[in-house]
Amino acid sequence: MSEKTVGMGGDLAGKRILVPESRDLDLFAGMMEQHGAETIRCPLVKILDLDDPAPARAWLERLLTEGFDDIVLLTGEGLRRLMTVARAMEREADVVAAIGRARVFVRGPKPVKALREIGCAPYKSAPAPTTDGVIAMLAEEDLTGRRVGVQLYPDNPNEPLLEAVRARGGLPAAVTPYRYANDSETGSVQTAIRDMADGRIDFVAFTASPQVRRLQEVAEACGLGDAFRQGFARTRIAAVGPVVAEAVEAAGGTVAVSPESTFHMKPLVNAIRRLLTEGEGQGAGPTT
Repeated sequence: MSEKTVGMGGDLAGKRILVPESRDLDLFAGMMEQHGAETIRCPLVKILDLDDPAPARAWLERLLTEGFDDIVLLTGEGLRRLMTVARAMEREADVVAAIGRARVFVRGPKPVKALREIGCAPYKSAPAPTTDGVIAMLAEEDLTGRRVGVQLYPDNPNEPLLEAVRARGGLPAAVTPYRYANDSETGSVQTAIRDMADGRIDFVAFTASPQVRRLQEVAEACGLGDAFRQGFARTRIAAVGPVVAEAVEAAGGTVAVSPESTFHMKPLVNAIRRLLTEGEGQGAGPTT
């Protein structure tokens, strides 16, 4: 069942915001409740270790025995999960040293943070935290003959990125070190879909693209496809960054607001607040 929490007075007072975040659900919801929002907590996905860690172990063994000249990290979670496997192998220090010897290219601030946690730093960050941004970053590099370890995320084999590495002469070795699992009762998701369709939700605040896909999947599986499309069209949508915005648009929605540059939860909350205080009449969606 969705948990509803009503905040105190503030510039989000009277607004009902659907929060699909899982990992930092209480933190994210609390940020909005501090400004008066009523949050409807509906976690949609959670991140889990691989059922079989063999592919991650094999990738790490290759890192340790052959070495990677370059490493591409798409998510901070990916590096943390790889380090979990490294600890299980009792090779944590060796893996950190091997990462430190490579040039590490990152998609955005989250892998930068994860690198700092192990005492490493990126060689270069993408100009935009998207696959296209990573490809643009790599386009400036000569990767001829270089062994490139590429950390991917679930549900996206990302052939365009791997092909971009090959096009620059690199030899990519990909790994997806974690998996997604559904973390919500289907009933609570159905309620959220109906609430959107009926205009009872002012905002949906997405922090990850799998949340968007999960919402759409449940709608179709439960015969609520029309309600989902109606609700998605009328409810204002906040996206934490361009990758999430792309998923929203692919699902038929329109992003009403997104942080301009720093793609974290706090800037997302502030962007919602600015939209409501400076431009209440703008964007699609119900008002209360």
